[in-house]
Amino acid sequence: MKGLAVLALALMAGTVSAQDMAPSGDPSIIAKGAELEVLFDGAFFSEGPAVAPDGSVYFSDITFTAGSDMQAGHIWRYDPQTGKTAVYRSPSGMSNGLKFDAMGRLIAAEGADYGGRRLTRTDLATGKAEIIAGLYEGRPLNSPNDISIDEKGRVYFSDPRYLGHEPIDQPVQAVYRIDLDGSIHRIITDAGKPNGVCVSPDQKSLYVVSNDNGNTGITRMHPDDPAAKGRMALLAYDLALDGTAKFREVLVDYAPQDGPDGLIVDADGNLYVAVRDVTRPGIVVYSPKGKELAYIPTPVVPTNAAFGHGKEINTLYVTYGGGAPPENPGILAKIKVERDGYHLPKQ
Repeated sequence: MKGLAVLALALMAGTVSAQDMAPSGDPSIIAKGAELEVLFDGAFFSEGPAVAPDGSVYFSDITFTAGSDMQAGHIWRYDPQTGKTAVYRSPSGMSNGLKFDAMGRLIAAEGADYGGRRLTRTDLATGKAEIIAGLYEGRPLNSPNDISIDEKGRVYFSDPRYLGHEPIDQPVQAVYRIDLDGSIHRIITDAGKPNGVCVSPDQKSLYVVSNDNGNTGITRMHPDDPAAKGRMALLAYDLALDGTAKFREVLVDYAPQDGPDGLIVDADGNLYVAVRDVTRPGIVVYSPKGKELAYIPTPVVPTNAAFGHGKEINTLYVTYGGGAPPENPGILAKIKVERDGYHLPKQ
């Protein structure tokens, strides 16, 4: 968290220039002069933005209990029509990644640190939620983190552990798939410490971020304790028709800097990756082969992104910052890009 605060203070002090914050790269992806617009700056640690069919933006507020007076986590809802942001649900189960399925239901990956350690699915019309994943082989999950959904309706989620005091019951930090019959399958065990997950628009690739920070409890580590960091990379897996995944290649290796967090894709299959490299934080746009196409700087390291719907389909919503309010609050921001976002076909 120290790096976040340093960068935030540098920006406020003027040591990070406006030029440093200007997007760059392919103008067919990000136009010259496009700027991030802050929409909300009242979160503790903002994460997992997801845009509902009506255009409203839901995002998680992970309130690390070690630093937020034991708040129990929140899900916020930003209304683009009014510009207002209000708490949608609290406690959130310490939700992290959020996604809307093709039926407009909100799926939340609930983490550890007094969280649910499960995936829930909420019908926004009724407000009722159901648990769609809570145990694997009879034992609790580590800390579900990020979510992606394929066009068959199968749900993919990562299960690392970055935070929390709870026992760790799974033997590996993995990626899982939930089938339509409710069965849960562990499909990736060789990613390192999986964080962001994303299915490609052609349904043939599953992208996985590894951000192995070398520990399972960031708030429980002493500042002087060394940690042996592991794989920091953006990985591509071949995704078969049956939902199984096989490692294909490392698209980007970020070592010795930290790996990314969440990621999404546009309709052309390009990846928009929240890169948590403190020397160059921002949303980096890559081709499906890992070639950098564009760069959208953020004042501090980002956590995730989401595309809007309808007329806002080329609006990119970004979460960044947090962990040390009020100097470094969790932010929700937006920026216009030149590509349409990818969304599941409606059902």
